Amino acid sequence: MLSYVDARGEPVSGASEEAISLFETALAQLQCYQGDPVATIESAISDSPGFIMAHCLRAYVFALTTEQSAMAEVRASYEAAGDVTSLARERRHLHVVGHLLNGNWERAVAVLEDILIDSPRDALALQVLHLSDFFLGDARNLRDHVARVLPEWSVDDPGYHALLGMYAFGLVECGDYARAEDMGRKALALNPCDAWAQHAVAHVMEMQGRQEEGIDWMNQGRHHRAGDNALAVHNWWHLALFHLDLDQIDRVLELYDGPIRGGRSPAVLDLIDATALMWRLHLRGIDSATRWSELAESWEALAEGGFYAFNDAHAMMAFAAADRDKAAAALLVAQQKAMVGNASNAMVTHQVGHPLCNALRAFGRGDYATAVHLLRPLRSRLSRFGGSHDQRDVVDLTLMEAARRDGQLALVRELANERIELKPTSPLNQRYREEASRRLAELSGVAMV
Repeated sequence: MLSYVDARGEPVSGASEEAISLFETALAQLQCYQGDPVATIESAISDSPGFIMAHCLRAYVFALTTEQSAMAEVRASYEAAGDVTSLARERRHLHVVGHLLNGNWERAVAVLEDILIDSPRDALALQVLHLSDFFLGDARNLRDHVARVLPEWSVDDPGYHALLGMYAFGLVECGDYARAEDMGRKALALNPCDAWAQHAVAHVMEMQGRQEEGIDWMNQGRHHRAGDNALAVHNWWHLALFHLDLDQIDRVLELYDGPIRGGRSPAVLDLIDATALMWRLHLRGIDSATRWSELAESWEALAEGGFYAFNDAHAMMAFAAADRDKAAAALLVAQQKAMVGNASNAMVTHQVGHPLCNALRAFGRGDYATAVHLLRPLRSRLSRFGGSHDQRDVVDLTLMEAARRDGQLALVRELANERIELKPTSPLNQRYREEASRRLAELSGVAMV
């Protein structure tokens, strides 16, 4: 078979020209979270069964779902690829897949870094590395892994928009909001279908409390929430957060019952968004037994406790809110088993996931003092848990509400002060501080003016 290179000049083995074209299409779909990259890459594999990078791309798509059930597909691709290749870059990619199969995300990241040192225009390696940094909660490398390779690319390279979108997200997670928004908008100017860039700018507006502007921004990008977009539910979730911050509860529930959860998506990433939104409403005393029952049943059906701590916490939210204590107890047992060994999730579960799930269970039981006791020390290490600032904020909200319900008013006031300094436009933050200050004044006998 003839030897070819991909669209960025990287040599590949075992592929026809047609298979490489399909690979590029699948990669573009992955970068924009659009369409079905698995179906596309399977067409490439059907054309060229020995196409190593096609097998790797397929394995990565399944691994990045963070679903235990998907790991069988990762292994199938890994085994189908074999280990017969003379290209060092391809051998390294296979090593990455092997590390992901073993649950060692840190080793996978180290090998991806090495790939990009020698091949800075390897778009697939960068895409997988960026999402791995996200799952590991590594904000600095979300930014810097992209920054390392940006000068080696040009605006004319296919997929350049994706680098700008990824860099935008890394910048926002590092608090550089102005540059993040600029990069996100530049990415979208190059490719309006870049859902990651759209969502990165939404993160900027969420962190800065630009609610009305955020609503307008998300409504402008309707195609990023289309049914064939893997980020659709997440981008609807972002829109709902802007409405929630403005106390527009009816609109939030409308979005939840419609595009967020109306389709009952079985994907874990979609289930996380639905659960996180309902938990935020739960903290405000807005509940729905029917909605919680559906979420809890969906989480129970997955039976994946202990696979990824970030997922576990959201499952526990559903179990706690739906009063599924048996399921909650089973999840904690699964986490105890998961803490044995050297896999990445063992450490994260031990340091963050297990105490967080215990805190959420305590909150659900009305034991708010225990919830506060467990949550307070987690704040300094919460980033190891993965996710974004926006996603992890639900933990701070839970701490503040647990403290309020337990009567720890001075703590509530101080936590609210923190939040108001960062987002003074949030009515919720203001309410927490005003209520805590008023009740403290009443207890001390000092009249509030």
